[in-house]
Amino acid sequence: MVLQRVTALGYAVILTLVASLNYLPIPGIVDAEGRTFGLFALDIYDDALHLVSALWALAAALVSLRASRMFLILFGALYCLDGILGCYAGSGFLDLGIFTWGVLDLPLKIKVLSSLPHVFLGGFALFVGLKR
Repeated sequence: MVLQRVTALGYAVILTLVASLNYLPIPGIVDAEGRTFGLFALDIYDDALHLVSALWALAAALVSLRASRMFLILFGALYCLDGILGCYAGSGFLDLGIFTWGVLDLPLKIKVLSSLPHVFLGGFALFVGLKR
């Protein structure tokens, strides 16, 4: 397997784990108020988005190098842009949060920390997808 297929497979695992965070009894992950790492709450829509993304990553990794590259480029661009928007607005477009909640009145630190996973995951996926 080449780098892009292995990376897509890794994203399938990571995104499945993220989708299951609210349902695994791991102390310190979800606080008493339902916030992951004390920063943000993942709801059923977020879980579904992560799970669909995981299935997309798995399918791409199993199908071909071309499908893996396409996944990494499209997923990377979408998630990175969603994270950048989240750094500014506190909500993103992938879960429709920017349309339902608008720009949130949160401290900049919280906006940035809660959006960095999408910026990093998306940026890395885009980097690997574009690598030849």
